[in-house]
Amino acid sequence: MDDTGSKRQAGVRDRDGAGRARSARPRDGLGRPLPYGVQGVARQPEGVVRTPERTVAEAQELLDAGRPFHAHEVFEDAWKSGPEQERGLWRGLAQLAVGLTHAARGNVTGGARLLRRGAGNVAEWAAHSGVRRPYGMDLAGLDVWARELADGVERDGGAVDPAARAPRLR
Repeated sequence: MDDTGSKRQAGVRDRDGAGRARSARPRDGLGRPLPYGVQGVARQPEGVVRTPERTVAEAQELLDAGRPFHAHEVFEDAWKSGPEQERGLWRGLAQLAVGLTHAARGNVTGGARLLRRGAGNVAEWAAHSGVRRPYGMDLAGLDVWARELADGVERDGGAVDPAARAPRLR
């Protein structure tokens, strides 16, 4: 058994360099944990500060590749590192990506709920900020996309193909 497996059996939590709890378990393409020792999909590095334009471009690449969980992490970095007045925008976009993640995992209730919550947060941010196309993003189109996908997930049940159902951010 490797050292990581021994630690897990002993009840010791995986920690990052700063001492924060972080799971070292490998993950699949939708962010689900896999058993220790199994080859997973490379994770997005956390805490990366990107320009808003780079955030949108990188998230779109991940969404197009069927990796909405990873796009969520890119949006989360922007949410945590960006200006206070944009946090609602990035949080809403992260919720849309994780909603798609749950829908792709077959979690009908969680997927629909997060898609609607994200749509509401994006629409609310646009209404309060007066900015309709921040960084070239089509917020009205994302709102429609998310609500239609949520309705379809509830109506049809089952998992969706995340690459086929990925939104167009711009």
